[in-house]
Amino acid sequence: MLVSLGVIVLAYLIGSVPWSFLVARAKGVADVRNVGSGNVGATNVLRSAGRGAGALALGLDVAKGALAVALAQRLAPGHPWIPAAAAAAAVVGHVFPIFLGLRGGKGVATGLGAFAVLEPVAALVALPVFLLVVATTQLASLGSVLGASSLALATLVFRGPDPVAISAVATAALIVLRHRSNLQRILAGTERRLDARGGPRA
Repeated sequence: MLVSLGVIVLAYLIGSVPWSFLVARAKGVADVRNVGSGNVGATNVLRSAGRGAGALALGLDVAKGALAVALAQRLAPGHPWIPAAAAAAAVVGHVFPIFLGLRGGKGVATGLGAFAVLEPVAALVALPVFLLVVATTQLASLGSVLGASSLALATLVFRGPDPVAISAVATAALIVLRHRSNLQRILAGTERRLDARGGPRA
């Protein structure tokens, strides 16, 4: 039990590492939470610090999700619910990072990394959905919501209601919840598009 709890806490701490915040700061943005959307994520880094910084932040956020799950699989072999819980914990860490006063991002990239390890086929279904939506609408938020939802649905279809699928559904629900203000702006026609620059936060 202690090992299981330790693995989940470790996954949360890995998820809490604020790579987007750190990459933006290295590129001269003192606090990415004070510019653009105020979100600690790759999209806001892209807008405020450029494409290279955004790509680096995205890669690091994906990697920390994958690392959290890979470590859980190694430290708790034979217990499928522990890596599944670690995936959710890593996303929670990104969304509510202890290192930034629980004010983090929306968990999309970290969730993709985590479930790319747990259920790679579902991740391969979700990624084109995200890319197609973003390419056609320039709305990263809409792509994120539909990508996360498709990953959860695909995981349920491929695996049934096992621990990984339950974790995927819970993670997708958290991601959708974190995007509720974006969805309201999409409906109102005021959502910021991907190519918008990130000035001071209003």
